[in-house]
Amino acid sequence: MKCLPNAKIGFSKAMSLGWIKMDKNCGDGPKVFRKVDSIEDEVQKCLQKIRELNFNDVTDSQKQDLKKRKLLQEVVVKSYWIEKGPSFTTSLVKAETDLTPEMIATGSWKDKQFKPYNFEALGIQPDSGHLHPLLKVRAEFRKIFLELGFTEMPTNQWVESSFWNFDALFQPQQHPARDAHDTFFVSDPATSSDFPTDYMERVKKVHSEGGYGSYGYQYDWKIEEAKKNLLRTHTTAVSARMLYKLAQQKPFSPVKYFSIDRVFRNETLDATHLAEFCQIEGVVADYGLTLGNLMGIIGEFFKKLGMHQLRFKPAYNPYTEPSMEIFSYHPGLGKWVEVGNSGLFRPEMLLPMGLPPDVVVIAWGLSLERPTMIKYGINNIRDLVGPKVDLQMVYDNPICRLDKH
Repeated sequence: MKCLPNAKIGFSKAMSLGWIKMDKNCGDGPKVFRKVDSIEDEVQKCLQKIRELNFNDVTDSQKQDLKKRKLLQEVVVKSYWIEKGPSFTTSLVKAETDLTPEMIATGSWKDKQFKPYNFEALGIQPDSGHLHPLLKVRAEFRKIFLELGFTEMPTNQWVESSFWNFDALFQPQQHPARDAHDTFFVSDPATSSDFPTDYMERVKKVHSEGGYGSYGYQYDWKIEEAKKNLLRTHTTAVSARMLYKLAQQKPFSPVKYFSIDRVFRNETLDATHLAEFCQIEGVVADYGLTLGNLMGIIGEFFKKLGMHQLRFKPAYNPYTEPSMEIFSYHPGLGKWVEVGNSGLFRPEMLLPMGLPPDVVVIAWGLSLERPTMIKYGINNIRDLVGPKVDLQMVYDNPICRLDKH
C-alpha cells in the first residue's frame, strides 16, 4: 500500500463496506481475501450523477463525504439579467435637492429633476452649547432642595462687606479667616456701609461687651473693619441677610432656604483646592428646633443623594453651637469620608437681628465640586474648573443622574 497512491484510503473503504477481509493468522503473514463476487461503487455513481448535473439525486451526506475526500467542490455562480428601464439615459443629470427662488422666478424648475425627499433621514446636528458638569450636578441638588420644600436665596452679590460676611455671623475681627492670606479684599470700592445702623450697634455690643446671655469677645470692635469689602468667603453671608430680612417681618413665620453659588478664598492651588468654588447651603428657621431635627433633615437630604450611612462628629464653628461635621461611608474607598458641615446658629448671631428668642435656625453646607468630581471620575479639580478644562470633556459627559437607591 505504500507504493500505491491513495491505497490506504481505498483499502479502509473496502473493509468498511465489507468487500474484503483480512486474515492475520496465515503462516507467511496477513492476507487479504475477497468477500463478494461483485461490487457497486456508490462514490463512482455519485460522481457520475454530478458530472451529468443530476445534483438532486445526490444526498447532502454524500456531498459532505465527497467534499471531505476532496472529490467535490461546490462553487456558487450568480448571474444577472440587465435590461433598459423607463428612466434609462446615456447622460448623467444631477438631481436638484433645493427649490431656489431663481428657479421659481425663471420657471426653470419645470425642466429640473428633483431628488425625492427622504423623511427618514437624520438631519445635520446643529452646533449648540453644552452644560458644564458642575451645572448638571447643581441642577440635581437644586431639584432635591425644591422637592423638600426649600426656597432659593438670591446669591448674585459676590462682593460683600466684612460686616455681613463676618461680623453679623458673630465672627470676631481678630479671627485668622479675616486676614489677607485667607480672604480676597476689594480695593475699589474698598468699603461699604449697606447695613442698618441700629442692627450694627447691636452687633458691635454683642462682640465687644456681650449680651443675650453671652460674654461676647470683649474687644474693641471697629466699624472700619466691618466696612471693608471682600469677595464673599461663604454663602452664609447671604443667609445672614435673609435671616435679618425675615426678622423684620412680623409676625415670624418658619422658612426653609437654600443656596448654591460661588465663593472665594485665598487657598493654595492643588489637585483638590481652588481659589473659587461653589458652596451648597441649607437653612431652616422655626420654633423649638433641636439637634435631632438637624440630624433628621440632613439624613433625609443625603438619602436623596444615595448616601444612607451617615455619622456626625462634634466640631467648632464661630457662628454655630453645637457644630457637627458630617461623614458618609464610601463603599469604594472602604472608609468614612467627610461630606459636609452643620450646626445651630448661635443666639449671639440671631437675637441682634430681632428674631424671637425661641426661634432656632439650623444649617448645613457642602461643596459642589467634590461630588461632581466623584460623579464624573475627575481626579484633579483643575480639570473641572479653570483654563485647563478640556471642552471635549464638557461636550461628551452625560446628563447627571444621582444614584438614589
